[in-house]
Amino acid sequence: MYYTKDTTLFLNGKFIKAVDATTDLYSQTLHYGYGVFEGIRAYNTANGTKIYKAVEHFERLRNSAESVNIPFQYDTDELIRVTYQVLKKNNLSDAYIRPLVYCSPNMSLTQPKEVFLMICAWEWGKYLGDKLLKLCLSSYQRPNPNSVKVEAKVTGHYVNSILATSEAKVRGYDEALMLDMNGTVAEAPGANFFFEKDNVLYTPPLGHILPGITRQAVINICRELEIPVKEKSFKPEELEEADSAFLCGTAAEIAGVESIDAKPFRKSWSESIGVVIQEAYKCQVLDKSFSHVII
Repeated sequence: MYYTKDTTLFLNGKFIKAVDATTDLYSQTLHYGYGVFEGIRAYNTANGTKIYKAVEHFERLRNSAESVNIPFQYDTDELIRVTYQVLKKNNLSDAYIRPLVYCSPNMSLTQPKEVFLMICAWEWGKYLGDKLLKLCLSSYQRPNPNSVKVEAKVTGHYVNSILATSEAKVRGYDEALMLDMNGTVAEAPGANFFFEKDNVLYTPPLGHILPGITRQAVINICRELEIPVKEKSFKPEELEEADSAFLCGTAAEIAGVESIDAKPFRKSWSESIGVVIQEAYKCQVLDKSFSHVII
């Protein structure tokens, strides 16, 4: 699904075939989840293949590593150049890109002596598909920010996400919506959350959530289109009065929500602010103007 015998990736300074790539089974990342990664998309735009918000993603990769004391010696401009080469070598224009920073063998709970880098890419549709999503409130909370660096994309953090999504699937839902330690809405396992009420968009504030790059893009789009958007904490009970909702993330893009715990929203998706954001976001990633988008 992710590679073939012809797929090329970048590993520790070299371009090699994915089938020839190896890693050390004693890696600290494999044993303890002590590594960081990014999820990035490239699009076949009106101006050719373009990595969407490349600088922001690779700077977040740096910040993730530094926040958990993983040495990071890579230059952002060089990483972007290498990633375009990965795309070219695999004849990819619309693609999902995965940089992974992982650590050398170390069975102690200390900083690694060596750090390695892999960058790969593959064709991947929207992570959550194109249909409206049925969410459920998860029994799993997002991690306490006093216990982990919630703003960092650390590999081990995503066990929490896997548990939440797996539980939702078993219960017959498409995805989970997770609360934080205070019982307020946080985010989905792999995406940020927005809801609409009385023509205003609301989203949880930073602090207990991943500061999503797509989340910020949505906020910027709202400002450009003069759509009111507010960052605030809210309990799940407030969603019973919401008009609509959507998830957003690099992998998911903009994904409309049909219901939460089988309770549908008041507005149809086609009449929601979310569908406007979805169209504007699509225009933005394809390097097209979204001045024609009407609210």
